[in-house]
Amino acid sequence: MALFTDIDAQVAVLRDLFGADADVQDLSARMSSFPGEKLVEALGAAASLVRAAERIGIVGAGIVAARSTREAGQDGLAQSRGHRSPAALVQELTGSSHADAQRQVRLGQSILDSEVPAAAEGNETSWSGHDAVPALSDTALPRMPWHAPLSAALLQGRLSPAQQDAIQRGLSQPTDDSDDTHAAWTAAAEQLIADAGCRTVEELRIQARAIRDHLDPEGAARRFAERYERRSFRTWIDADGRERGHIEFEDEGAAWMRAIRDAALRPRRGGPRFVDSDEANNARDLAADSRTNDQLFYDLLIDLLRAGALADAKDVFGARQAGVRLVQVQAADGTPTSARTEDYGMPFPFASIQQHVCESGTVQVTIDSRGNPLDVGREHRLFTPPQRIALAIRDGGCRWRGCDRPASYGEAHHIDEWHADRGRTDIDRGILLCRHHHMQLHHGGWRITREGKGEFLLHPPGGEPAIPLRARAALVAAWAGIDPPPRRFRPAIA
Repeated sequence: MALFTDIDAQVAVLRDLFGADADVQDLSARMSSFPGEKLVEALGAAASLVRAAERIGIVGAGIVAARSTREAGQDGLAQSRGHRSPAALVQELTGSSHADAQRQVRLGQSILDSEVPAAAEGNETSWSGHDAVPALSDTALPRMPWHAPLSAALLQGRLSPAQQDAIQRGLSQPTDDSDDTHAAWTAAAEQLIADAGCRTVEELRIQARAIRDHLDPEGAARRFAERYERRSFRTWIDADGRERGHIEFEDEGAAWMRAIRDAALRPRRGGPRFVDSDEANNARDLAADSRTNDQLFYDLLIDLLRAGALADAKDVFGARQAGVRLVQVQAADGTPTSARTEDYGMPFPFASIQQHVCESGTVQVTIDSRGNPLDVGREHRLFTPPQRIALAIRDGGCRWRGCDRPASYGEAHHIDEWHADRGRTDIDRGILLCRHHHMQLHHGGWRITREGKGEFLLHPPGGEPAIPLRARAALVAAWAGIDPPPRRFRPAIA
């Protein structure tokens, strides 16, 4: 859809919803009277309108940067208006934060970098339309930057600026300029674009970094070592006499800290309901505690420091002791291909994995290229601990669209009802859901289906179209690798 056609369409939707005589002073009153469906429609149309208009600002910010280079000196566009940088000029014009202005400039420059120089008079210069590449010869068309699909997706409205920035910065620049590396990074960008519709920006950022480390294990080990060298903890007293602290974690320390927090606070943060009576009582007590989550976490850390090595794990953590479970993916010949934490999918270097293997041992799970483990059958009503490990490896956490709850918070759901459908406790008929979404499924009229070992489909109540519950792109990359992308933008002979 053309840019202003898209804008006009969203304006028309909003005009129909609010009425042509809507006044800004009446906005709250009118929206407060909307039923839920109408309110969601208004928010969606407003978001689409903002996103369409943002494209103009982003491209403009890139052009401002191109006209404000160091070489231009005081004649540069930003400098001639009294600004030190393009971002400072964009910030003044938009009233945004400096970080947002920098992001606009960064994305605008990325779009300009993705344009195709005209090889002959009359050729278009922009590579931004899906299947709409100018007719140039193979010799005239330079190789596109690996991030060109991201710029195209942003211009077409398939990605928000925050999503593109998270993916592009997460993947970062390849370490070499070979054709194979370029194709792999482009394919990774395409996978993450396809995944963006059902993932939060935070999830996309984590997945992009995990895929980058999968593609570049040497660089992953170097970055791991750099983060380890930057580890620090400092305290200071502020002007009001309050003792403050700042921690910069390395990867293992961060994973351990997350595990401690999640084990202690999971009744507050959506942990599973199917626990023994003692843990259920502790969960009720914790839910009724007047302290905030941050205060509870602080008190827990202080208790750990006081108790030290003599801490009674059950007294500190309740029924579940904190621990970090790591997943190492191996090829059929035993060659390691990637490694990550089970919760959140944070990438880990192989050397660290081997250290943990020496300390804790391993549990082997054989899967296919879609991450599907072996079946167990109908002998057990509930999924066994080994099956739950397999589900965690395959799903990575709650599979509900847009949910970021980790595997340790998951409840194993039978997509075939045990009694009514004679459902089997097979891994391919189970799926991990967090407590909230598991309850919503059972009590809200939702259901999940699956044909064989294909995609899980979430069916909303009321007969609306089914929603594919995609596996996380980082997991797909770990199981099946990164294939070179299809040449959607294949040049044609003029």
